[in-house]
Amino acid sequence: MNTFGKNFRVTSFGESHGTALGAVIDGCPAGLKLKLTDIQKELDRRKPGQSKITTPRKEKDQAEILSGIFEDKTLGTPIAIIVRNKDAKSKDYKKLKNIFRPGHADQIWEEKYGHRDYRGGGRSSGRETIGRVIGGAIAKKLLGKTKIIAHTEVVGNIFAEKFNIKEIEKNPLRCADKNKAKEMMEAIKQAQKEKDSLGGIVRIEIINPPKYLGEPVFEKLQARLAEALLSIGAVRSFEFGSGLCVADMKGSEQNLEKEGISGGISTGNNISIAIAVKPTPSIAQKQQALNNKGKKVDIEIKGRHDPVIIPRLIPVAEAMCAMVLADLLLEPPSFVSQLK
Repeated sequence: MNTFGKNFRVTSFGESHGTALGAVIDGCPAGLKLKLTDIQKELDRRKPGQSKITTPRKEKDQAEILSGIFEDKTLGTPIAIIVRNKDAKSKDYKKLKNIFRPGHADQIWEEKYGHRDYRGGGRSSGRETIGRVIGGAIAKKLLGKTKIIAHTEVVGNIFAEKFNIKEIEKNPLRCADKNKAKEMMEAIKQAQKEKDSLGGIVRIEIINPPKYLGEPVFEKLQARLAEALLSIGAVRSFEFGSGLCVADMKGSEQNLEKEGISGGISTGNNISIAIAVKPTPSIAQKQQALNNKGKKVDIEIKGRHDPVIIPRLIPVAEAMCAMVLADLLLEPPSFVSQLK
C-alpha cells in the first residue's frame, strides 16, 4: 500500500532515480492557509547535501504544486505536489543490477515481485520519504498549536544528556545537546574513515497534542503512531512514555507517569516517543553478497550515501506523527463529550 490514513490520506509515489517523486493529499479541508514555503522548509530539512555527514547528491528537492492550492489556501480538492530528480547517477548501480546488496530489500523484492528498480533501490530507497514529508508539512498546518519536535538522542554509543530546543537546528546532527553533538560528529567521522556507518535513537516530543485522539481497542493512538513510524524503512523499534523502562518499575511508580496517552486515547499531556534507527546499509567496505544466481560475490558499494541517516530522518519522523494526528483529528465525533 502506498496510501496512509483514512480521513487525511497521503499517497506517495516515485522512485529514487525516476523522473520525480511526490504525494497526493486527499481529505484536507478547504480554506487552510498553506504556502509553498511551508512545504519547502520541511523538504529542505530532509534534502541531501546539507553537511559533510550527509550524501553529497546535489538535489534541491524543489516542490512544485500541481493542484489543490489556490491563492495560498487549500481548495478541499486533492493536493498534488512533486519533486523532480535532478542529480541521479544511475550508472553507479549498473554493476549491482544482478547483485543483492547486504542490508537492503533487493533480494526479497526480486523474489516477491520478479522485477525491481535496482537504481538506488527504486521505491525501497529512503528517497521515497519525500512524499511523507510533503504530507507531514500539510498535516502540521492542520494541527495548529500542536508542535512536533524530533531530535537526535543517541548516535552509536554516545547519548545526549541535555535538551536545549534551540540547539537542534544549529548543528548538522539536530542534537539538542551541543557538547554531545560534537562527540557524535567525531564518531561519525571515524566511521567514515573506516568506510562504515552508524545508527542511533531519535526522540520525538509531541507538545500540546489534541485531546481524545485514538480509539479502543485496535485504533489506540500509540498503535497508530507505532505503525506510522515503523513504516519508515530505517526504523527498527518504537517506544512511548516509560517504554522499556517499565520492566524495572513498580506499579506505584508507573501509575505516577503522565505519558500523554491513556487507554489508547490522548490526554492532552505531552507525548514522548523514541525510535531506533539502523546504520545506513550502503557502505564502502568490501562485503560478501549474493547475486541472482545464488552465488556469493565480493562487492564494494560505490555511490553517494549518508554515514548516518538520523539527521535527515528527523523531519520524516515528525511528518509521520503529524499525519497520524491530522488523520485522527478529522475522524467524525463518536462520543458525547465532543458534541457539547
